[in-house]
Amino acid sequence: MTNAASRTPRRTPLTWVRRGGLSTLVFLLPMLVVFGVFSWTPIVESVVMSFQHTNLVTAPEFVGWANFSAVLADPTFWIAVRNTAYFAVLALIFGYPLPLIAAVLLSETRRMRGVYSVLAYLPVIILPVVAVLLWKVFYDASPNGVFNTILGWFGIPPQPWIQDATTAMPSLVLQATWAGAGATVIIYLAALRSVPPELYDAAEVDGASIWQKVWHVTLPQLRGILFITLILQIIATAQVFLQPFLFTGGGPNNATTTILLLIYQYAFQNSLGGAYGKATALSLMLAVFLAVLSIVYFRITRRWSTE
Repeated sequence: MTNAASRTPRRTPLTWVRRGGLSTLVFLLPMLVVFGVFSWTPIVESVVMSFQHTNLVTAPEFVGWANFSAVLADPTFWIAVRNTAYFAVLALIFGYPLPLIAAVLLSETRRMRGVYSVLAYLPVIILPVVAVLLWKVFYDASPNGVFNTILGWFGIPPQPWIQDATTAMPSLVLQATWAGAGATVIIYLAALRSVPPELYDAAEVDGASIWQKVWHVTLPQLRGILFITLILQIIATAQVFLQPFLFTGGGPNNATTTILLLIYQYAFQNSLGGAYGKATALSLMLAVFLAVLSIVYFRITRRWSTE
């Protein structure tokens, strides 16, 4: 009796070509070339540059681990790490639950849901640079500033906003949350449609309130997407650059200097020829940290997101 394994034809290069493998490779080749040239080539060159001292004009000089040692010995590096962690924590506290709450409220809305969804997504449509410059006007520290005028209606004194080291980072988080929450709201709204309606009906029959339904039905059903958006937000906040660059330039007194802003300063501000080696070394350190963090995170949450 012939078993199934013996009836399976042996794969050879000729059978691969006959089954269309060559034509598939031909169609994939342009994409592979473009991806290799524009994605992997800069990555490899950055890794090589992190071990060199170069100004991109003269011949590079191999310096080994000197760039990494110089970055770790820089006091501004540890300030940037602390500020980036502070930004990430604030963004998670305020920016992570807000889109979910907004999505749940929108899903419970019976009238004008489309209008509210458009309004929630509207900040995403605005160009990021335009949005930051607009909020920079709103953050005017004078009593006549937009936000200070609104606070004055409630008897709250004017706030320094981005002009003070204490309030600068929370101000940046507020703007970043406003700018990025809309896309996450739409993702959660789409995920909520996949929740079986009979689960809500059963909870409603048991007399559950809206928040009880969210806690016992919505959150367990959205566990997988919640874990995905959490790691995406952590990665995004660890790479924050636009807000501190345009709002404060890292000030006041380095209170908003983040890791990506420090990379920019290394490359384009700190020296005449640019400390490109230190900039790429810090970029590589950040990439490795985020890669390790992502691997550990997905290993920890793999079982939780599927059970």
